[in-house]
Amino acid sequence: MATHHWLQLSLTSGIGPILGRRLIDAAGSAEAATQLTRRELQQIEGIGLAKAQSVADSLKSAEADAILQLNKANQLGAQLICPDDESWPSLLRPLPASPLILFILGNLQPRDLQSLAIVGSRRCTHYGREQSERFAALLAGAGFTVISGGARGVDSAAHRGAMQHPHGRTIAVLGSGLDVPYPPENKPLFDQIATRGALVTEFPFGTPPNAENFPRRNRIVSGLARGVLVIEADERSGALITARLANEEHGRPVFALPGRVDNPMAAGSHLLIRDGATLVTKLEDIVSALDPLPDGVHQPELFPTETHTETNEEKPHPTPPTNLSDRQQLILSQMGPDPSAVDEIIDKTNLPAPAVLQELTFLTLRGLLKRAEGQTFVKV
Repeated sequence: MATHHWLQLSLTSGIGPILGRRLIDAAGSAEAATQLTRRELQQIEGIGLAKAQSVADSLKSAEADAILQLNKANQLGAQLICPDDESWPSLLRPLPASPLILFILGNLQPRDLQSLAIVGSRRCTHYGREQSERFAALLAGAGFTVISGGARGVDSAAHRGAMQHPHGRTIAVLGSGLDVPYPPENKPLFDQIATRGALVTEFPFGTPPNAENFPRRNRIVSGLARGVLVIEADERSGALITARLANEEHGRPVFALPGRVDNPMAAGSHLLIRDGATLVTKLEDIVSALDPLPDGVHQPELFPTETHTETNEEKPHPTPPTNLSDRQQLILSQMGPDPSAVDEIIDKTNLPAPAVLQELTFLTLRGLLKRAEGQTFVKV
């Protein structure tokens, strides 16, 4: 089982994500990498004689540890996935420091490819908490999975906001083992997240929330998302680490919400805006600035509808879109086969311009509309 061997490598002392992949490349597979001898390890770049012996010894003990971890996962109803699995998040694949293993409570879905990370201060103000929740709810309504770190403050508000939408999904990336919820008061929130998305970590069961785990955790928050929105952060906030990773190492866009100029909790956000992050005041600011999905990666279905079982060779008749609001249905009903301009849609529906723009964004993300030339839209 490939997962077992990737897990064994991840549990081996002295092997991190980058070295682990170097061993796999040299050996040809994760299984072969776990069987490398001291002499073979010594031939690999970056491993000297002393480290080769240490890694060889640790590989043997890690095999028993891997069995214990798999047994614990079975007890808790968790799953482990590795990069060899089809379910491995495609946005993580190209990252040089992508984890070797992920422990998951809940489930990952194809639609999680359409995701945005929301990060910010643990000691956020009422404004920061309010805006984190609001933007998470807007993103969930537009079909995005909201990713954050499960921490106090902005993170917790983002998870709660995403779950306000009936179809909203959210993923919490933890800096501890799945069986060591941190902060402990968020245990009820984590239980809810596991039913509406997933709890994800690279740390094995029993790992405490050590301070050094969280900067490492941040690269997964960024790596799983198509972009990062910083809600409120001071100049020393860990949210800035996530933003830097997103921009410099992962090539993902960074967004920041402005705050009061005299609020030190907004100083980090303002620095990001000064240095080129997209200033955000509404959902459209995010959607319009997102890069296209990577080549070969297809747009997932955002709100999966009921599946049909075919009893003969005839395909089922198309069913009308489901899970649409009254405003969304109204907009679709007023659109014909020819491109419709935004102003024209506003006149026909008699809806406020901001509402029309928001709903057009949602309908486009869901694949019910597509942009034509200029500010015009066509039914798909």
